[in-house]
Amino acid sequence: MRYFNDVESYDELQVPFFKRAQITAADLSLAFDDQGPGQFNDLHHLTMFADNLVPHVLRIDNVLRYNDALAARIDQAELIPAGSTEEVELRACAVHAVELLVSELASLGQRLTSMEVDNLLWNRGQQSEYKDFPRHRTRSVFY
Repeated sequence: MRYFNDVESYDELQVPFFKRAQITAADLSLAFDDQGPGQFNDLHHLTMFADNLVPHVLRIDNVLRYNDALAARIDQAELIPAGSTEEVELRACAVHAVELLVSELASLGQRLTSMEVDNLLWNRGQQSEYKDFPRHRTRSVFY
């Protein structure tokens, strides 16, 4: 299934996001209460599920700062093409930021996985103060 092969080119690199594949494993774990087809021993290795909402939340919360030109394009609801440098950077920077948050939380004694932080941020993004501002728009099968 093509939409599970969520890998984008960035310069000479191949950047794997695997958003739908990761969320499928997480959903199976929840649905089967970590038993049978939902039993995984490595969910703690998952990254956040890179889409357009968590980067948006991180931007609104001043964790991520976009350059003025990109911010203007997003604020004007301009389409950011899938696989473009900007789109890959938005997703990759969000993944990196969540990893840094997980590390900082761990140093404070709060043991959360990237998947758990993603869930917290995704739910935060449902609040009206986040919906009042446009997030990046990308047409993609990956999210």
